[in-house]
Amino acid sequence: MKTREEALALLHEHTETDSLRKHALAVEAVMRHFARRLGEEEELWGQTGLLHDYDYEQHPTPEEHPTWGCGLLRDRGWPDELIQAILGHAEYTGVARETRLAKYLFACDELTGLVTAVALVRPNKSIHEVEVKSVRKKLKDKSFARTVNRDDVKKGFEEIGVPAEEHIAEVIAALRDVADEVGLAGTVAGA
Repeated sequence: MKTREEALALLHEHTETDSLRKHALAVEAVMRHFARRLGEEEELWGQTGLLHDYDYEQHPTPEEHPTWGCGLLRDRGWPDELIQAILGHAEYTGVARETRLAKYLFACDELTGLVTAVALVRPNKSIHEVEVKSVRKKLKDKSFARTVNRDDVKKGFEEIGVPAEEHIAEVIAALRDVADEVGLAGTVAGA
């Protein structure tokens, strides 16, 4: 198994924007949270979350993302389970999500983006102000966070077999634990 430091270095090598790096850190935190809850291999799950979009900035088209990045991961000796999960997180690749890891990455990626967007429109830009009902409401509002694929979010709930409210609550809890690192701790009023 590679180290988190190696995964982080690869992310930084291919991703320059702060927002995409924070998204990677957020998905990593959510995946680690679920790995602990489900008794799975936390390092594998965390690195899968951290690297799922590492190639997106330089290779954003469906023809290249995440296939290009997974090719590089394979060449550098990353675990096949991580690579298959990353390939499966993009519906258009046609790669089946057969493992729990792959299903959870799919179920967490878009939802983490939506929860982050909900936090950032709060007055204090804080994940601590986000409630499940607010996320459910924004999930129905297709004009909000338009790049979030609502069909993928709903399919994610189905694939992991967890009610939407429960899964959303867990994602919020995971992000609260890393609020500082992912830019969701909020601001002080008047600052």
